[in-house]
Amino acid sequence: MDDAFRALADPSRRRLLDRLNERNGQTLRELCDGLAGTRQSVSKHLSVLEAANLVTTVRRGREKLHYLNAAPINAIADRWLSRYDRERAATLADLTTALERQPMESPTFVYTTYVTTTAQRLWSALTEPAFTRRYWGGVALVSDWQVGSPVLWQDAPDAEPRDLGQRVLVAEPYRRLSYSWHGFQAEHAAHFGWSAEELAARLGERRSKVTFEIEPHSGSTVRLTVIHDDFSPDSEMHRAISGHLDGSGGWPELLASLKTLLETGEPMPDPTQAQAQAR
Repeated sequence: MDDAFRALADPSRRRLLDRLNERNGQTLRELCDGLAGTRQSVSKHLSVLEAANLVTTVRRGREKLHYLNAAPINAIADRWLSRYDRERAATLADLTTALERQPMESPTFVYTTYVTTTAQRLWSALTEPAFTRRYWGGVALVSDWQVGSPVLWQDAPDAEPRDLGQRVLVAEPYRRLSYSWHGFQAEHAAHFGWSAEELAARLGERRSKVTFEIEPHSGSTVRLTVIHDDFSPDSEMHRAISGHLDGSGGWPELLASLKTLLETGEPMPDPTQAQAQAR
């Protein structure tokens, strides 16, 4: 957190984060356009933001794309905001975004976190049903993880696994895993209170994909970067996996639970169960 606060203290670095928030996935050249600083100074600012984990980079051919990484901001919010206050703040922020938002042509979600574990154990957490059930809210992902194979969803230990159309795209053990993502289902409409027309519109979105990149970091820590892309323009699914739909924690909440499980042996408490117990 100290690194994050130091990085955020500089207005030039905050301006860079604002630009990435407006349009994620920019090259150094694109970020330099319209800024008063030199290419060298912008590069130095980006290095500070990367060191603080506020920016993460992804290689696309010869280009290096820069993405705003929300993990440190979420950690700050977790420390000083109760879940109730955080949800109220998120509701107000989502209202502002809905009023001000311009449709995104090609939204991409990128999130980097560091986990005290091994690459082998992290791979198991991503691919073994007994692992996934513990932090996916009771859902187990079932697959042989061969390219082209289905990724099935099992809602309960005795339930028949469901094929939602997800397929394995890349499987390089301990390094890289990618699979196509499901579309919205009828239960999503019930959960979010969508009309039949709203659900039909969202069913028209193209299928996206998620990629997990695992890299050794230092000592007993590995770096996990999640890239979720190939969304339709102004995608509702993009907002859902980003945690911007009411009642949905998205990837940030899921990855926080995964990290907690690997580092402590227990996932984060299910928020719906916690709310029920509080009542």
